[in-house]
Amino acid sequence: MVPLKRRKVFPSHAGNTGTDSSGEKVSKFPQVVLFLLERKMGSSRRDFLSQLGQKKGFQVEEKFSESVTHLISENNSGDEVRTWLDSQDGGRGRTAAHLLDISWYTESIQAGRPVEILDRHKLQEQQTDEAEVVMFSVPSYACQRRTTLDNHNTVLTDALSLLAENAELNDEEGRGVAFRRAAAVLKALPKAVTDMTQLRGLPCLGEHSLRVIKDVLENGASSEVESTKHSERYKALKLLTGIFGVGAKTADRWFREGIHTLHQLKDSGHSLNRAQQAGLDHYDDLNQSVTKAEADTIGEIVERAVLAVLPGAQITLTGGFRRGKLTGHDVDFLITHPEEGREEGLMTKVVSWLESQGFLLYQKITRNSYLEAKDGPARSASNMDRFERCFSIFRLSKVEKKGAKQPETLTENDVKTHAQENLKTHSHTSSQIQRVSGEEEDGSERKQPAGFRPWRAVRVDLVVSPISQFGFALLGWTGSKLFERELRRWAGHERAMSLSSHALYDNKQSRYLRVMTEEEIFAHLGLEYVPPSERNA
Repeated sequence: MVPLKRRKVFPSHAGNTGTDSSGEKVSKFPQVVLFLLERKMGSSRRDFLSQLGQKKGFQVEEKFSESVTHLISENNSGDEVRTWLDSQDGGRGRTAAHLLDISWYTESIQAGRPVEILDRHKLQEQQTDEAEVVMFSVPSYACQRRTTLDNHNTVLTDALSLLAENAELNDEEGRGVAFRRAAAVLKALPKAVTDMTQLRGLPCLGEHSLRVIKDVLENGASSEVESTKHSERYKALKLLTGIFGVGAKTADRWFREGIHTLHQLKDSGHSLNRAQQAGLDHYDDLNQSVTKAEADTIGEIVERAVLAVLPGAQITLTGGFRRGKLTGHDVDFLITHPEEGREEGLMTKVVSWLESQGFLLYQKITRNSYLEAKDGPARSASNMDRFERCFSIFRLSKVEKKGAKQPETLTENDVKTHAQENLKTHSHTSSQIQRVSGEEEDGSERKQPAGFRPWRAVRVDLVVSPISQFGFALLGWTGSKLFERELRRWAGHERAMSLSSHALYDNKQSRYLRVMTEEEIFAHLGLEYVPPSERNA
């Protein structure tokens, strides 16, 4: 057999336009510098067309730069190309280069020279009166910005947050963080985004995020977000990770085994650990929002428990509620004592008190494992801090309003009274146990609305911190998660420091910086103090 001739492949190099007698590369048309956009064209076709143009004497660049005079694309609109330009380092959306369709390029190759640019060659862009468009500018780090709960771009941030959640469910942390950072930028803007030109030059808005934003602005929704939202995998992983004690990897393993619903999990015969079983038993309650009033009620109970075993201790509500949120998915409390060391062994006593009063449906205590090293804080295996903590599920009694068909949400005025009622309801006298079970003192069954249960399950985290670390713990447990991540990134990249929920270490001076308040931490980091209500990144 006669072997087939192999097609000669020409290497793709910027400016490979031939050589002169001295071997130097030359271009037949030095005033024309071309760049072929790979988006929608594909790398193979782009390489082929680049080689073809170079053989004809055109200068075709591998990377886009300010020297490019003609940007060529295929099946892209002018707005899509501008979006791509905005996503490049430096935000070159305002480049003076001609934005041209591939037809100009192929006609020029056929003619052996750059042909005249006609209207049909130009990419069409939506005409916007930029004088009327409000342009935005924000700092690069979320910890430099003030982000309140007043979000003017909810539709956009919800879309990006869903894609971030999907990435996290699929163990793609990098993509998740990228979407979270993009959403955080939009949350910090003082007005609603109405045009893509407003986003030029803003940090953290990558090509993918910009594409989603553009889709929402033009069509009211993102096709990618809608497709993700209704995908079987996303719905199943979100459902399964909604079980307390189940992470993304466990949910993924169950999904690959064909488990997509709670019923399938219950019927699968899987052996669940204590946390997962409690999470499954109380799934509906734990996936229902907790109100600020309910959080305050639990706070009254926790305070009574703490002061009963350690007078003088301090209890602080942290998390989203400290940032001003009216609802949350759980309740977090930070506990300390003004005298260093008095907090040791406190958690076990508090949990015992709560259990004796019937408040806990589940609890797990982790010991304090933090130790300062002379050469600075060692990198933890996870982002979790090392304080003594109790992950728990509270049994919280509901309040019934007279004449109401269903129990109503507590109001602020109910808090103190309801906390006292909880304490009475959960003590271990026989008559009070009857009240919990729905019986009157004479043994008759109390009439309740159909399906009514006099209590609900609530996720509660208790954290004990030494007073010397309280400022760091308060900052770390207040959040938001992205704000804290950006604080640590700022500390490392801009100040050569290591920040955690335990300490601030100066790597240049090789020493720990002692502080007592959040304000002092911001000062050491060279940042303007941001109050909790403006950390909602």
